[in-house]
Amino acid sequence: MESTVLRAVDLSAYFGDNCVVRNVNLAIYENIVTTIMGPSGCGKTTLVRCFNRMHELVPDTKVEGKVFLREEDIYAINPMVIRRRIGMVFQRPNPFPTMTIYNNVIAGFKLNGLNLSRTQSEMIVEESLRKAALWDEVKDHLRRKGTFLSGGQQQRLCIARALSMNPDILLLDEPTSALDPQATAHIEKLMTELKSGVTVVLVTHNIAQAARVSDFTAFMYLGELVEFGRTEQLHTAPKDRRTEEFLTGKFG
Repeated sequence: MESTVLRAVDLSAYFGDNCVVRNVNLAIYENIVTTIMGPSGCGKTTLVRCFNRMHELVPDTKVEGKVFLREEDIYAINPMVIRRRIGMVFQRPNPFPTMTIYNNVIAGFKLNGLNLSRTQSEMIVEESLRKAALWDEVKDHLRRKGTFLSGGQQQRLCIARALSMNPDILLLDEPTSALDPQATAHIEKLMTELKSGVTVVLVTHNIAQAARVSDFTAFMYLGELVEFGRTEQLHTAPKDRRTEEFLTGKFG
């Protein structure tokens, strides 16, 4: 039986009066990869931005309903704490351009006003880069800027930066959409390796990617959670006609 790490209860999200996520009930299970899949504009990214309280950073937005992280109401906790416990990696690699690779990894500590000794910093940098499968490629270049890396390496650096805070959950929002096929394969392999230590939530409209890397899949359409289940079952025998039409390319 899977253990639930995150739970959305009657969750809705708005931009002004426009409801873009409507009454979602969803359980994210621990130490697996869950994909949130659907066509562009269906509310996938907004949903996961509610999970780490980034949606509220946009003016004139609101959230209704509840989100629980290990039975704690995330909206009753300091948002900075939530964003440490639920890390996020975005569509385009965004290492801090003026920072070295080393400083990029530990940037979260500095931004949160958390002091590290040199020994702690070195240990966290190496451990995080190893988890992101980047250490061997950059260990001799830690004092170079993060922008010196290729696109795929920059994205793994951003994953290392999120992992450095030792989060419960790692949100990946279309993390390979700006990458070439080889870099994409690298990130996909990494996702399946990471789940032993962190729960991974992947947002994608790439049906093949969802099938390759995830254990569970949620299908969203027009702001609603249409269907949720084991990836193999959802891809081979979807229960809802809209899921089947998306999977067979009738819309996307």
